[in-house]
Amino acid sequence: MERGAYFLDEGRKIEAEKNGKEGFLVEKQAYKKYTETRAKRSPWVKNGVRAFLVGGLICCLGQGLGDLYKWAGLSEKVAATCASVTLIFLAGLLTGIGIFDRIAKFAGAGTLVPITGFANAVASPAIDARSEGYVLGVAAKMFTIAGPVIVFGTASSVVYGVIYWLWTVL
Repeated sequence: MERGAYFLDEGRKIEAEKNGKEGFLVEKQAYKKYTETRAKRSPWVKNGVRAFLVGGLICCLGQGLGDLYKWAGLSEKVAATCASVTLIFLAGLLTGIGIFDRIAKFAGAGTLVPITGFANAVASPAIDARSEGYVLGVAAKMFTIAGPVIVFGTASSVVYGVIYWLWTVL
């Protein structure tokens, strides 16, 4: 007989006993109380403030870069593109030298501002796999996290495009 199994309801206990397994019945409320006393409390206010400040700082940096590029004479559209590319480059660079991870540990979700978080998601697995070589390591692992996002985004845009085209034709 298997010992040490915990069953949260009577039905599972009876089924286990029929199969020759022995266990202990734990009430749902007792288990919930047990886990609440053992769980470490999250400092959610502190985490929220940090995420807000760092995320806001990243967004302000992007706005500042866009304004700087416009001041340099670029059109608004080109300046916005250059600001995005600069943020992607900086996030990839900071990931590569290990600083982005420290910022993310401090700020939590604040670093998930879409463009910098996506750059980190592409760069991190590639850097981790560099010992396996450029093709089988870096190139193969680069999109392990970001790949599904790219595929879903591409498929969604195709579906949206077809719906939009049908809407304009009809």
